[in-house]
Amino acid sequence: MSRIGKKPVELPKGVTADIKGQTIEVKGPKGTRSFTAADDVTLKLEDGAVAVTPRGLSKRARQQWGMTRSMVENLATGVSSGFRKELEIQGVGYRAQMQGKTLKLQLGYSHDVNFEAPEGVTITAPKQTEIIVEGIDQQVVGQVAANIREWRKPEPYKGKGIRYKGEAVFRKEGKKK
Repeated sequence: MSRIGKKPVELPKGVTADIKGQTIEVKGPKGTRSFTAADDVTLKLEDGAVAVTPRGLSKRARQQWGMTRSMVENLATGVSSGFRKELEIQGVGYRAQMQGKTLKLQLGYSHDVNFEAPEGVTITAPKQTEIIVEGIDQQVVGQVAANIREWRKPEPYKGKGIRYKGEAVFRKEGKKK
């Protein structure tokens, strides 16, 4: 039995769900998202909550049960409050600023790195050493944050680079005489 799949997904205030066959469409104040579930599970809307049940007891049906419930919960969270990833930049001369929809990064290269914000994602730089990525799709927000971090990962000797807020960077000791 899936511990995650057993719980119904409570829809937050202002969020509505519409189920047509295996597709669920969730509407909220931040937008609309939809997800098509596998044929191994059944989606039902009951009392302002979405219940996911497996069709049969096969291994695949049990796998899809918990995953589908998590996906529906992420849809509801995304359209109600959205998702957010915070990045911080550490290093002398490393900074970020927004120019329109383009994030301009100075990361110690001979050129500036220009990062275009994809559709449905909002990037802000409130400080020169802070980047905030927001959107309604958790996967896209996480991927955009990872792509920005990829330009200069934190290095282990001085800790310079782009890291997630609160991320612990494994530090190494330098050379000794």
